[in-house]
Amino acid sequence: MTVVQFDPAGFKAEQRDTWNAVSGGWEFWRDRYERAAAPVTAWLLRAAGLRPGHRVLDVGCGTGEPAISAGRLVATTGRVLGIDLAPEMVRRARMAAAGLDHPIDFVESDVESLDLPPHSMDAVLSRWGLMFAVDRHRMLSDLCRLLTPGGVLAAAVWDAPAANPMTALAFRALGAELPGPPPQRPGPFSMCDATRTREELVAAGFVEITIESVPVSMRFASVDEYLQYARDVTPPGLLRAVRQHLGGDGERAGWDRLAEAAAGYADGEGIVCLPGSALCLRARGAPDGATPGRTG
Repeated sequence: MTVVQFDPAGFKAEQRDTWNAVSGGWEFWRDRYERAAAPVTAWLLRAAGLRPGHRVLDVGCGTGEPAISAGRLVATTGRVLGIDLAPEMVRRARMAAAGLDHPIDFVESDVESLDLPPHSMDAVLSRWGLMFAVDRHRMLSDLCRLLTPGGVLAAAVWDAPAANPMTALAFRALGAELPGPPPQRPGPFSMCDATRTREELVAAGFVEITIESVPVSMRFASVDEYLQYARDVTPPGLLRAVRQHLGGDGERAGWDRLAEAAAGYADGEGIVCLPGSALCLRARGAPDGATPGRTG
């Protein structure tokens, strides 16, 4: 059996291309998605304890949240920096923040090569971004080092696929007949084990760690509307892989499977409600600012 090797540099390039390609879809569905994500955004902002004057980093800012909401809390005396690997996401985040009266900077940057001074942030936020880091220990250690002594990391990652039809349904239906990815490959559910995630945070130097499940859900007027959403935000690489391995008939069969699966979440009026679950974590940087040495 051929073993597929994981290529970290290729993965990052693929991620950049993917998020650039689907950025328009995410912008189109922004309001719908933000309504679904509101409980998680609120949890993160409460956990971070933001107040005027705070300096905040948003890792994987996408089209602008939670950086924009954080900006309202730190006001004109604070600073919010949102970073994303994909320049198209950054461009759309800047558009979303245009005209606001609180300072927010959005820049294209890879969190694993971020060049910021130690202890330069009072809080680090991330909403469904940490899971895609290639070297998670290095990333978490660097984020811990960025925090002021006792500063807060408040982040959300996805719970297990079984708890997340909102996110996993399309991947499961469309990719059902594809070979599995290399085991080292990061993905949306790579931090769904709360015990392991806690251990990784401890190893990176964080203290006072709490992890809580927060339910979310996304509603669509019909199965057809959900399918349009899925077409707009599904990574093109997944669809290319389906065509390459299974051909056009295989792709059509995948969309048929997805329609059938989505219908299982429809009520008597045809409204589709897809549940989900986020693992929301809060951790403090070491009180004295000391963190374990970087490895790798």
